[in-house]
Amino acid sequence: MTTTATHLRTIALHWTDLREAVGAPAQIGAFGVGLRGYLAALDQADAEQLEYERHQAAHLRALERSSDQLGERPAPVRLHILDTMRAVEAVLVDCADQTAAVVQRSPMSYAPRGWPAADRARRDVLARGDALDPRRWRYTGRRTAPYAALWLLARITRAAGPFTALPEREERHIGRVAAGAAERVERALDIAAQRRTLEQRHDCGGAIDVHGGEGRAPLAHCTGCGRVWTENGMVAA
Repeated sequence: MTTTATHLRTIALHWTDLREAVGAPAQIGAFGVGLRGYLAALDQADAEQLEYERHQAAHLRALERSSDQLGERPAPVRLHILDTMRAVEAVLVDCADQTAAVVQRSPMSYAPRGWPAADRARRDVLARGDALDPRRWRYTGRRTAPYAALWLLARITRAAGPFTALPEREERHIGRVAAGAAERVERALDIAAQRRTLEQRHDCGGAIDVHGGEGRAPLAHCTGCGRVWTENGMVAA
C-alpha cells in the first residue's frame, strides 16, 4: 500500500510540472534523446518501443470523453508530454470509475411522502447532504488525473466516506495502474534514473547499456570492448 500511495502522490504532485513541460523547449540532455540521434543505427529496437508506446497512447486517447479535456495549449507543443498526460489521465479516471462502482455506497433515499413533515424534512436534509458529499467520485464534472490520483489515494488509505471496504482485488488493480502511470510521468519529466540495454549489439558483439535520467546527460557503453559514447560522440575505447 505504501508503494501505491507513493505512486499516486507522484502523479498528483508532478501534474503541474507536466502542464508546464508541454510548451517548454525539448531537453537535449534528457535520457536517450540526443544519444539516440548519435546511435540511430544501433538503437532501432528502442525506436520501435517508443513507436509501440505512441500507438498505445493513441489507443487510450480514443477512449477519452473529450479531445480537449486537458485544455488548449499554444502550438508548438511537446507531443510526447501531451501523450503522457492524456494516457495517464485516461487510465486513472477509468480506474476510479471501476473502483467507485465497487466501493461507493448509493446515496441515502429521500423520505416517503407519508412521513410526518418534521421527520421528512430531517431525512431529506440528510439525504441531500449524502448525495452531495464531496468525497464521492463523480461520473461527470471534475475528472482529472490529479483528482483521480488523490481520490484513489484516499481509498487505499481507508479514508472515511460513503464507501464500503476496498476489496483486495481492487487494491491490486489500483497498485498496477498507479505504478504504470507514475513511471510514465517520471519518464516524461526525466526525474527517475534509467538504465536500458539495447537489443542490437555493438560491432564487437558486446551489449550496449544506456544510462541517464534524473536530469543527467545520457551516456552509453559497450560491455564487450568498453567503448563509451556521450551525446557529443565517442569518448573512450
